Amino acid sequence: MLSPGTSGADGRLELWHELDRLSVRARGGGFRVYAAGLAAACVSGSGVLTSGYFFGTAWAGSWAAAIPVGVGLVAGAAVYAAERLRTTRRVGSLRRALAAAGDDPDRPTASGLGMYYDPQLILLRSEYELVRERGARSAARFFEDTFGFTPEDGFETGPLNVTPESEALRGLRRRWEGRLALRREIAGQPAVSFRRAVDYQLYPKEMTVPAELAVRQAYLEISRRMLRARYGNDRERWEEILSGDLYRRAVRDLRELEEITREPSRPAPGRRT
Repeated sequence: MLSPGTSGADGRLELWHELDRLSVRARGGGFRVYAAGLAAACVSGSGVLTSGYFFGTAWAGSWAAAIPVGVGLVAGAAVYAAERLRTTRRVGSLRRALAAAGDDPDRPTASGLGMYYDPQLILLRSEYELVRERGARSAARFFEDTFGFTPEDGFETGPLNVTPESEALRGLRRRWEGRLALRREIAGQPAVSFRRAVDYQLYPKEMTVPAELAVRQAYLEISRRMLRARYGNDRERWEEILSGDLYRRAVRDLRELEEITREPSRPAPGRRT
């Protein structure tokens, strides 16, 4: 089984990590298209106004107001097409490299869960819990077939009952691995399209410090959301509603989330740090 950071897996892990970075970039592509279109519209609008000041607006006629909109749309479409082409080519290259290395690029868990660090597994299992709560049966089934999750596997969120590198999570990992192995023998695994990987961030992630903080924040936000849905927004009442262990876990999740999202304090003016 591959394990993050082991020498035998480093080359293949880097390919998966690069595929994940592409999926993260693709997820934010809409903002870049919007920003490019808006910038082009603003620049062209300024140009129309400036030319009107010097030369009048007769050259533009009734189209003066439409020109910035048209330029913005064309610019946005051009950025979208370029991003799409670049991503498609790079994804194809990485998929070929993974296949050549012996991995199935359509099934990142075909060889198990060893390429996934604990924080990402907690996030994925939390996402599974969330889609189940929403009644999204197709998405829930996909998580079950791809990662070995089940409703009765013992994982809890809202509040969480596991932490990274804990014995409880190691036990869950073994359970999920066993179910995946059984699934492969009986029916095989579903393919993971790049679009679905973008939607749920399914590829193994490189756990840099910023990435780990982002992953931890994501699964703690899911825990907080489910806590509020189940027990309300009044944290003072939770101590009355929840049992001792549940309350301690809820407080732990919220404190950890607050620590992650808290802005660093700024030094006082004129004071050295």
